[in-house]
Amino acid sequence: MADTPNRRSRGLMGVTDLGDLDGMVFLLPAPSTGGFWMKDTLIPLDVAFFATDGSLLAVLTMEPCTSDPCPTYAIDEPWQWAIEVRAGDFDGLPPTARLDVGRDPFVPLKS
Repeated sequence: MADTPNRRSRGLMGVTDLGDLDGMVFLLPAPSTGGFWMKDTLIPLDVAFFATDGSLLAVLTMEPCTSDPCPTYAIDEPWQWAIEVRAGDFDGLPPTARLDVGRDPFVPLKS
């Protein structure tokens, strides 16, 4: 889970194999139109962007960066959740797909 600025900026840099992991979830504290880049990312990835309500906004395929500066992969609509997986793992994902985000992870649980 990439839920801090440091984890979000590092993402899957340097990862050569996801092993038994399916991918990485990116969570922002508020909606954004920011994008992703593939600096030092070694494997092709798909990224799915989700709105605050969990609705799927777009899926983009990202290739490892071989130039400087690296291209940015972004969408025009504000998103709050994104999931990166191996390229092709989102093939067949219907445009009506939804992410069940449950409770707000930025609100602490009461003890």
